[in-house]
Amino acid sequence: MKNQLNKKLFEVCRQGLEQGVFCGVAAGVSVLHKTTSHRGRFCGGSTRMGPEGQAVTTKTLFDLASLTKPLCTTLCTLDLIKKGLLQWNKCPLGVLDGLLPKDKRQISLHHILNHSSGLPAYKPFFKEFSPQLLSGAKESLINKALQEPLEYGAGERCMYSDLGFILLGVVLEKTSGFRLDRLFENVVAAPLQLSHQMCFLPIDEPLTRALDSIAATEQCPWRKKLMHGEVHDEHSWLMGGVAGHAGLFGTIEGVMTLCEYLLDVWKGRIDRPSIATALLNKALTSKHPKESWLLGFDSPSPGQSSSGRYFSPQSVGHLGFSGTSFWIDPEKETVVVLLTNRIHPTRDNTLIRAFRPYFHDCVMETILNAK
Repeated sequence: MKNQLNKKLFEVCRQGLEQGVFCGVAAGVSVLHKTTSHRGRFCGGSTRMGPEGQAVTTKTLFDLASLTKPLCTTLCTLDLIKKGLLQWNKCPLGVLDGLLPKDKRQISLHHILNHSSGLPAYKPFFKEFSPQLLSGAKESLINKALQEPLEYGAGERCMYSDLGFILLGVVLEKTSGFRLDRLFENVVAAPLQLSHQMCFLPIDEPLTRALDSIAATEQCPWRKKLMHGEVHDEHSWLMGGVAGHAGLFGTIEGVMTLCEYLLDVWKGRIDRPSIATALLNKALTSKHPKESWLLGFDSPSPGQSSSGRYFSPQSVGHLGFSGTSFWIDPEKETVVVLLTNRIHPTRDNTLIRAFRPYFHDCVMETILNAK
């Protein structure tokens, strides 16, 4: 199966490169077949368009964008729940500085994680700021998010919200006493030996990676520069590159290793997991009754999922705006990760929307036919 997987990954990713879906791609597949694990990898294209770009390798860091939500913020939240510092049904926002608006006091941790808090999906707050890293920008942004009126009552329905995870990231920092990148390092990266494969790139600290080993993203019209070695998301950038909704970078090996670990914990194959099995199971199975959202993770939407046609309904995953995604299928014992920089040089390139389900269908058909 391994040769078949690698051949198919090469074929379909080359199609994406040739069709201009992205200029750089790293893809990974892992499937447990009976007692044997089969893994496939493909890295292709360039970290930048044109002759100045370097070839993508297994060590290339991609801006993971919203994969930060499940792989960092949610996992760190589970750790603080395990330690008794947070509770599912209590409002976590009271730890934030200032008077908490009355309409936010009914928002529980559970509401934020499954996007039913009532907070708006997105607000372009960054347009009210100068594109400079100024003292107080993070606090001002948090205050704007807190003061934003709710669009519905907490728990009434479900609407994906960046604002909820922006606030949750700060809650984790206040509660733990660590900046979010340090918390992620302590809770996830260091225990799994992923420190060099998954990390934040704080803007106020010297870049410790070779720039050519990081995939470039957008030629940003607001910041008026190519985003390369700095987080693409404007709000995360204003917060110094470390935030609960975006800011995490990762290599294909790093994201694959973490997703494989989550599957093993979920299936009970690890005796002493660093992430509590019961808490992870709750996050991966507590589905909103009317939507696809779980707790920090998404699940396939019938007939219209980016995961394509073959992932089981029990599968979990997430998408990133920059062109990244992962899907974990516990029934088929399969992990598929796709990392691209489809927004280089512009976010107007939306070819990824059709490519994602095609990619996943091609991969899953190869696995199913091999079995």
